[in-house]
Amino acid sequence: MGKNVVQKIFSAHLVSGRIKTGEEIAISIDQTLTQDATGTMAYLQFEAMDIPRVKTKLSVSYVDHNMLQTGFENFDDHLFLQSFAKKYGIYFSKPGNGICHQVHLERFGVPGETLLGSDSHTPTSGGLGMIAIGAGGLDVAIAMAGGSFYITMPKVVLVKLSGALRPWVTAKDVILELLRIVTVKGGVGKIFEYGGDGVKTLAVTERATITNMGAELGALTSVFPSDAQTRKYLKMQGREGVWKPLKADPSAQYDEVVEIDLSALEPMIARPHSPDNVCKVSEVKGTKVQQVCVGSCTNSSYYDLMAVAAMLKGKKVHTDVSLTISPGSRQVLEMITRNGALVDMVAAGARIVEVSCGPCIGMGQAPPSAGVSVRTFNRNFEGRSGTSNAQVFLASPETAVVAALTGVISDPREFGEPVVVKQPKHFIIDDSMIIPPSENPQNESIVRGPNIKPLPKKEPMPDTLQGDVLLKTGDNITTDHIMPAGAKVLPLRSNIPAISEFVFEKVDKEFAKRAKEKGGGFLVGGANYGQGSSREHAALAPMFLGVKAVITKSFARIHRANLVNFGILPLTFENENDYNAIEQGDRLELPDIKNRLKSKGKIVVKNATKNNEIKVTHSLTPREVDILCFGGLLNYQAQGGK
Repeated sequence: MGKNVVQKIFSAHLVSGRIKTGEEIAISIDQTLTQDATGTMAYLQFEAMDIPRVKTKLSVSYVDHNMLQTGFENFDDHLFLQSFAKKYGIYFSKPGNGICHQVHLERFGVPGETLLGSDSHTPTSGGLGMIAIGAGGLDVAIAMAGGSFYITMPKVVLVKLSGALRPWVTAKDVILELLRIVTVKGGVGKIFEYGGDGVKTLAVTERATITNMGAELGALTSVFPSDAQTRKYLKMQGREGVWKPLKADPSAQYDEVVEIDLSALEPMIARPHSPDNVCKVSEVKGTKVQQVCVGSCTNSSYYDLMAVAAMLKGKKVHTDVSLTISPGSRQVLEMITRNGALVDMVAAGARIVEVSCGPCIGMGQAPPSAGVSVRTFNRNFEGRSGTSNAQVFLASPETAVVAALTGVISDPREFGEPVVVKQPKHFIIDDSMIIPPSENPQNESIVRGPNIKPLPKKEPMPDTLQGDVLLKTGDNITTDHIMPAGAKVLPLRSNIPAISEFVFEKVDKEFAKRAKEKGGGFLVGGANYGQGSSREHAALAPMFLGVKAVITKSFARIHRANLVNFGILPLTFENENDYNAIEQGDRLELPDIKNRLKSKGKIVVKNATKNNEIKVTHSLTPREVDILCFGGLLNYQAQGGK
């Protein structure tokens, strides 16, 4: 039987296990990436392993999230990251060089290799034919130390593309349509592999838009084949030598198939407050808009911004709209500056934001109170923009620009003649802001600012877990709900005692205080708990506050893994209706929990307040049970775990 692309890459990197759906496997990792919001903690964890040099083929440390230097914290941490990279064999992409996913696509991605990144949108590089997976920083630290990455082998879903996109319909509309079909929960336990005749019509940057936002499906990753389009892109980047063909065999099998006719699509838009709340742009046309933001790792490529510039040329942004544009990389910014496209944007009234994640993570450009913001980003969770009651829509750059020019959401097909963007023969190549590691690491010292605090440690799991329910939440709680981002909180990412004060701040301002007064306890959640960003602080800070277990209807993949890594027990209701039988403040007990986990026995939650019992279950592997019993992955590694 032939293999699909996923099976081929996994087979080439398999360390243990069988490539069979539902079985735990371990794969080797070729490359890693971190960004500054997750990197400081990942490197402190790597340092704790006492390994002198990273063991991957390539590891890159990017600065793209915490760019605002309103205090000493961010710049201090940038210096820490740069000095750490020099000493431990990591390439360092300086502030201003670009968003990690855009730069990695341009300068480092290799078809057929594996990439593990401490950012949930790491699957962007799947557009090049990589298996690129987002994970918590501790998993990335383990990979840098030469360890394997463990996953339960997911289902492989073929997204069969046919036809070709019509004018004013874009790759963003493709992934929005898939989100409409599948939902933010529909990709859990799956990988989406793209195939069909329609694939060859999509350039690599279009593919990267699709794989980037595939993270919103809840999938492990998304991947395209490596073909002539891939080779063309790598040649434009001066990296044709790393190209190799990679496609599914004609007889390859898939667990599921989703078919999308590109020629039948029309402009789509995600309404507040979820990436899967998708409809046709024509259904919401006329909605008044106060802000438009173009950029993020989803839609900030040269192609995207050239299309934006062409639409803005000779026109003016509507008087009631603020338009911001964030280039994805210094390469993109330099090219649109040299060819005059930047002038067209500025002349139209656009505000140019520095090369960074910026507004996508609530780092500036918050919308006005109850304002409508149309963004080319990947997430529109409530409050993520920095304004709690903002109405954030997600759309293509073309749809966003038309809104900026007209002041209302409009169908771009009514704009006029479609813009045509000619791809350059070669991109400008200047890697001067990517600092290679030192050839004499023994001479390098690490710069540590006062905001970097020691790693918190967790004790091994006791025989019985007991405590109060500190908080009960509903469905689709995101890591933004658990551990907010933004200019106020993110600078504290390497100071766990300080950042823990903000846990669940957007849900319950008293949570941190209550958790400390109670000496920790339990969390109860609904379905898809922990969706969104990979930030491990959403597990690490609750662990610091004494959270012992989280009981939900279901978990998002990365957050569940992060809970295990930091010794917090993830459990699910055996009967989802039992969610209604627990309330905040109830006193719970999990007796003989270590033995029950190890023996695969039935797990019962005793509710002392209501004098009843609830059955719960889990999907933990034997290895994950051992990690939890040791009190987390670092403790497990220190005891010789593999």
